[in-house]
Amino acid sequence: MERIVLGYSGGLETSIAIPWLAERLGVEVITVTLDLGQGRDLADIRERALSGGALRAHVLDVRDEFARDYILPALQAGAMEKDGQRLAAALARPLIVRKLIEIARMERATAIAHCCEPDSEDELRFERLAQTLDSSVGLIAVLRESRMSPSERIAFAKERGIFVSPPNGETVADANLWGRSVEIDADQHPDNQGRDELYVLTRAPQVCPDEPAYLDVEIEDGVPVRVNGIEMPLVELIESVETIAGAHGVGRHQNDRHIHEGPAGVVLQMAHRALEKAAIPADLDRLKQKLSREYAGLVHKGLWFTPTRDAIAAFAGVTERSVTGSVRLELFKGRCRTVGYVIKSSTLASVNRSAAPVGATLSTEDR
Repeated sequence: MERIVLGYSGGLETSIAIPWLAERLGVEVITVTLDLGQGRDLADIRERALSGGALRAHVLDVRDEFARDYILPALQAGAMEKDGQRLAAALARPLIVRKLIEIARMERATAIAHCCEPDSEDELRFERLAQTLDSSVGLIAVLRESRMSPSERIAFAKERGIFVSPPNGETVADANLWGRSVEIDADQHPDNQGRDELYVLTRAPQVCPDEPAYLDVEIEDGVPVRVNGIEMPLVELIESVETIAGAHGVGRHQNDRHIHEGPAGVVLQMAHRALEKAAIPADLDRLKQKLSREYAGLVHKGLWFTPTRDAIAAFAGVTERSVTGSVRLELFKGRCRTVGYVIKSSTLASVNRSAAPVGATLSTEDR
């Protein structure tokens, strides 16, 4: 019997995908769930997949790999400059697709399957990544091929005893180590205003402490390594910065009907940018900014596994050799600003240039 490897989140769509694939295609279904730092009990999700009919359920902790091989290169390339929070979901897709294909090879499966919404940007991104990485592996778009409407999906689940949580007007679109996104239901929220209870990583500015907090972020060769003098692995460092910055309301953004949270991204991108701008010559910095925008576009379009992305990453690797020093940042009621930095001498900065402005302010409300 043929096998299909399914990207499994434990939600409604991926849960109904197991019986749909088995019944309609006559295949065995193997699920893959990745711990990307989304903060869910993945052991429970494994049991849900198995009880739903999966032959096997792989659950992999890939937080270190995600931080090292995807978040860090994007941070160093400057792709976080304007799209830090909204880039979180797109950054996770290359790793998800890679792991699905790896498990498919290991399990001798003929195809991988996803549950992206039909005709969505995410579906296009996922399928482009899969085709670029390995076009020999088959690809099944469950929701597109099943043609089930949202109400039909619920009915399909109930017929097979699959638990369906009641609709509440909002859906967590994505969450991982680098951020969180929520899609607001247009019918239940016609005023297009996000509610405070939708935010879980950040506090509302009006209820944040009346005294600012200060973070000293130390960076070596473009890699954040210490916060307030404490050396940490990258995953732990991101989580710690997220906790502190989120408590001071840093990292909120609303775009159309999406709410985004990314406290660590705002802080670390500002720290990195302050050192980078001081460390490299002005003409090189201008070129770097152009390439940063190109890099962000490649990530959004699902073009991670391309020579262009690799080339920009290699270029960034040269500039990162000079990005070493420490930055002090002030966090206060939703705002993050640099209040000073110390940078080690740089060979790339041998051309005279003005230093990065101290006291530059970034409002997370304006991002």
